[in-house]
Amino acid sequence: MVESNGTGDASWSELLTARYSAATATLCLGVALFAFNGFLVSTSLPTAVEEIGGLALISWAFTLYLVLSIVGGSAGALLKARLGARSTLVASALVFLAGTLVAAFASSMTEVLVGRALQGLGEGVIAAICYALIPELFPSRLVAKVFGAEAVVWAIAAFGGPLISGLLTEHLSWRAAFLVNVPLSLIFIALVLRIVPRFFGASSPLSVPFLRLAAIGGGIMLVALASIAGTLALEIGLVAGAALVLAAVVIIDRRSRTPLFPSDAFALNTTVGIGLWIVLFMPVAQAATAVYLVMTLQKLWGYGPTMAGTFYATFAIAWSLCAILVANIHSQRKRAWLIRLGPTLLVAGLAIIVAGFALDLPAVVMAGQVSIGTGFGISWGFLSQAVMESARSGERDRASALLPTLQSAGYAIGAAIAGLAANAVGYPLAASPEALRSATMAIFMVSTIIGIGALIAGYALPMKKRAALVDQSSAIAASNSLESASHSSSATAREDLA
Repeated sequence: MVESNGTGDASWSELLTARYSAATATLCLGVALFAFNGFLVSTSLPTAVEEIGGLALISWAFTLYLVLSIVGGSAGALLKARLGARSTLVASALVFLAGTLVAAFASSMTEVLVGRALQGLGEGVIAAICYALIPELFPSRLVAKVFGAEAVVWAIAAFGGPLISGLLTEHLSWRAAFLVNVPLSLIFIALVLRIVPRFFGASSPLSVPFLRLAAIGGGIMLVALASIAGTLALEIGLVAGAALVLAAVVIIDRRSRTPLFPSDAFALNTTVGIGLWIVLFMPVAQAATAVYLVMTLQKLWGYGPTMAGTFYATFAIAWSLCAILVANIHSQRKRAWLIRLGPTLLVAGLAIIVAGFALDLPAVVMAGQVSIGTGFGISWGFLSQAVMESARSGERDRASALLPTLQSAGYAIGAAIAGLAANAVGYPLAASPEALRSATMAIFMVSTIIGIGALIAGYALPMKKRAALVDQSSAIAASNSLESASHSSSATAREDLA
């Protein structure tokens, strides 16, 4: 299909046409590997511990996965540039598959940890490269719809993951829940082999910046350790140390010949730099709801696990529905304002949650959750697209691949900060409903303040980039049209990727 421009009208059904259906399925399945795996493991792992022991290590099953996924994601763009997307995705999927099998057939928690580490490393690379492939496989006018489709995958995983894992664990075995990833991995590999062409770029030696990757892993590990530190002073020290290490990595990376990040990462005067601050701050602020909301609902209002989990899932539902509703918006000006409205609704939602606990009204707390999900839904796809399309020449892959990695890092940092705030206000020791309510309000007040950082960054996002984005999208579309005139659609996609 020849496209007249990159920002014209497009229907959802176009994602399912012969030209884009396989690419849509591939990228959504890459997201599904990450999304379903998290829910499957969180539901089945407690049963695994009862069988093989290792309760003291259970938190590390999640920590190691997160740390290695961030390290893998940081290296994703570099691996794609050196080895090509096809080879890197297949190799990463095989690493993920190996980790799944190790964990599923483990006889000790140590083996489970090894499997989870391999899963994290493989999935981190997969997520990063899948993001980097979005602007290569789809025209600009379809990118928002791709993010909407991925949001639907997350919503399905939020509901279907725990259900599938619970049924398999209860009626078969916790190992069966882990093994759900096996067919998903094999299908993903088959799709990659079909859709992503072989790498025909200039060969170059694979020089991996192990020191910087190790520093990234070390920084995130410090964050993880802060969430389980025994004293407030140690928690503050670990979080501060992590911030210094990660900031040093960014500074050193800018001067490196083999950079992991775009050259203007976290700059305060570019769309990419400011956009990445929003991508970081929004998950950091929202993480408190993931860590403490369900627990508080159970302890304060006596909700059961299912009801509390469903209450929390309103965030994912709002995100998915809103991502679908706004995907048809093509006006660059409207998109820019939605990017700014997203953090605004995030801050408003967190403040509403504080008010809901103060008033002792669950309905108000739920309204806050919906506001937060709406904020992410209306802005996240457009924000990601703006960062991708505003990257400097030759840096689009690094900017795109950094998005899911930075999001994961934001949740890790946010969980640690929420834990620090919780310990500072006595949340673990709260013995009365009044004390628990006050401590919870304090935690979400801190999150609200962090969210203001995302709000400020949103309104600082350069509006002047809007015209450049339109011109760039049109140029890409014109190039695609010329190639479509002389080649078949499948050959065109293969040459574009190569």
